[in-house]
Amino acid sequence: MTIEQIIAQGVMKAVKDLYGVEIAEQQAIPSATKKEFEGDLTVVVFPFLKASHKNPEATATEIGEWLQKNVEAVEKFNVVKGFLNLSINPEYWLGLLHEIAGTEKWGLTEAGPDSELVMVEYSSPNTNKPLHLGHVRNNLLGYSLSQILKANGKKVVKTNIVNDRGIHICKSMLAWKKWGEGITPDKAGKKGDHLIGDFYVAFDKHYKDEVKQIMDRDGISEDEAKEKSELMAEAREMLRKWEQGDPEVRGLWKMMNEWVYAGFDETYKRLGVDFDKIYYESDTYLEGKDLVLGGLEQGIMFRKEDGSVWADLTNDGLDHKLLLRADGTSVYMTQDIGTAKLRYQDYPIDKMVYVVGNEQNYHFQVLSLLLDKLGFKWGKDLTHFSYGMVELPEGKMKSREGTVVDADDLIDTMVSGAAEMSADRLKEMSPEEAAEVARMVGLGALKYFLLKVDPKKNMLFNPKESIDFNGNTGPFIQYTYARINSVIRKAGDFNPEATPKAVPNQKESTLIQKVADFPSVVAEAGRNYSPAVIANYAYDLAKEYNQFYHDYSILKEENKEVRDLRLLISFVVARTLKSAMALLGIEMPERM
Repeated sequence: MTIEQIIAQGVMKAVKDLYGVEIAEQQAIPSATKKEFEGDLTVVVFPFLKASHKNPEATATEIGEWLQKNVEAVEKFNVVKGFLNLSINPEYWLGLLHEIAGTEKWGLTEAGPDSELVMVEYSSPNTNKPLHLGHVRNNLLGYSLSQILKANGKKVVKTNIVNDRGIHICKSMLAWKKWGEGITPDKAGKKGDHLIGDFYVAFDKHYKDEVKQIMDRDGISEDEAKEKSELMAEAREMLRKWEQGDPEVRGLWKMMNEWVYAGFDETYKRLGVDFDKIYYESDTYLEGKDLVLGGLEQGIMFRKEDGSVWADLTNDGLDHKLLLRADGTSVYMTQDIGTAKLRYQDYPIDKMVYVVGNEQNYHFQVLSLLLDKLGFKWGKDLTHFSYGMVELPEGKMKSREGTVVDADDLIDTMVSGAAEMSADRLKEMSPEEAAEVARMVGLGALKYFLLKVDPKKNMLFNPKESIDFNGNTGPFIQYTYARINSVIRKAGDFNPEATPKAVPNQKESTLIQKVADFPSVVAEAGRNYSPAVIANYAYDLAKEYNQFYHDYSILKEENKEVRDLRLLISFVVARTLKSAMALLGIEMPERM
């Protein structure tokens, strides 16, 4: 039980004993006392005035006296108008410190046999281009959310849907066929996903040139010229052949996709993300197509004169949604319907979470409605973890124009930047250890910067700002962790299982309380699907420790009991920082 819960239950009993009224626990939960006042926790007594029939000061005083007498953790109190400020007994903090030190996975809850099973979908790349900065944020959010849900006692299945078919894939395939001259990743000396991305950009360049020539030649509008594009017609024909199972087209598709998958796997490994199950649109779209045609027979869908199949969602406050094109080819929505069905066949899912950017809010609103209309009881319960876009100081990225920030290039930049920024710190290490620390710090900077922002918000990513050993950054927290390890190593004889008898002072008590807050922080992050809650907690804890480190001697403290107490506090802070950062997918170097 947390100190907040202990106080809340005490306040509930006090109000019942003093005034004969039962109150909800939510009304009695204290908050941290403001720095300008004495105390650790503050209870707001205004909700209890109807029960007490007394003014705020008198009510707060009576409840404070009851708590001081009946709750062992309360040492003293003071009243400021309707605010009851409680000072917690240092002996309580000492006991809590030993409890935390003896709990290896403090704040983390293991899943049990009956735990809820949550499936989290993230990444969802297209096989016509490499992963870019937008994918990086998606992968990091999805992986971190999975870790946070696990830490809340959920069973989690991490899944990926690879968009490996469609007109965009055919554009890269057609470009390779026309202009590739048999090039392969080995011959080009490139990762496969990068090579295929080059052909996607090449298609767009040739397509734009063709459209411009048609406009100039025929004196027509851009939209009319696009309708006359032979290149786009070839791409659409390739898609039709793919759906018909044409051996040549399927062979080309399989070869190029394998190149891309090898490239994706390398990037995922560098990012430190993984998946328990990967689905492919090429396997799921037919399932979706069958469900849509079944819905058509049941009158849930309707067919237009051109043969296309639609869903009428006007009664739900939306519009008509295309599900099958006139030529019979399917759209993303069709694939998502099929994938959802297969997933619920494969796993006894209690909750489905889609990690997809906020530009797809409408898509998932529609998907939920369609699944419900098709008779899947879990349709209305799906969760779209909608997050904001990430941009660079230079502006938006465009895949077709080749102006994206490539994920591999970004990782290289972050790691080399970390090596430069920390060159003085790394010079005493072997080249191998220095390279490994630079990798951890560079990736830690990248991950932390992308995850510390409320996921719902759009954000601006500045690589230079992220690699800073001061302020709210990953390297600052990593350095704090490494600093604590250095202190403990130098202590030599420190035993975390020993029981120092020194009573914590105010600053030490504050640190213990901060570590004690970790379980509730993990719970909050799980409730709100917010890695940012964990990130900012880790920063606050690191900042609090560094202030303590600056103000108090640890290794030079002459009183052994005080020294051991400070070492134990340092130990639990370091372990909690490591646990928190692991929930963000960030590794912590033992020394820097």
